[in-house]
Amino acid sequence: MGQLTRTGIAIDDDLLARFDRFIARQGYANRSEAFRDLIRDRLVGAAVEAPEAHVVGTITLIYDHHSRLLPEKLMDLQHDHHDVIIATTHAHIDHDTCLEVLVVKGRAKQVQKLADLLIGTKGVRHGRLVMTSPSVVLTQTA
Repeated sequence: MGQLTRTGIAIDDDLLARFDRFIARQGYANRSEAFRDLIRDRLVGAAVEAPEAHVVGTITLIYDHHSRLLPEKLMDLQHDHHDVIIATTHAHIDHDTCLEVLVVKGRAKQVQKLADLLIGTKGVRHGRLVMTSPSVVLTQTA
């Protein structure tokens, strides 16, 4: 962990009041940690934008397992990209709806391609890709 440095910023009173309410709801003990988290998030976001960046993440899918051949199509796509997938979890939400979460790693462009293929498959109701960068060294401070 690096040494802490104090810095000052100017923020509009209304914006700061809204920020204070937000961080209170989120459970932050102080503004400093909330600002550090915002900075970390932006740095990670910028890091994963590079197509060759090494990323880890999740692809979350919601779909109707009764959709014609959909489970088979999703499984085929997963087998075609087995080198990117670390693990999968499948849950039955109700009689018709399934939730599937894939844990993925690889280059950002590979992970994005897989997510686009899965989410774009006919019958998938909703999908989301979340990526982060394990190589961006971001420390927590107390």
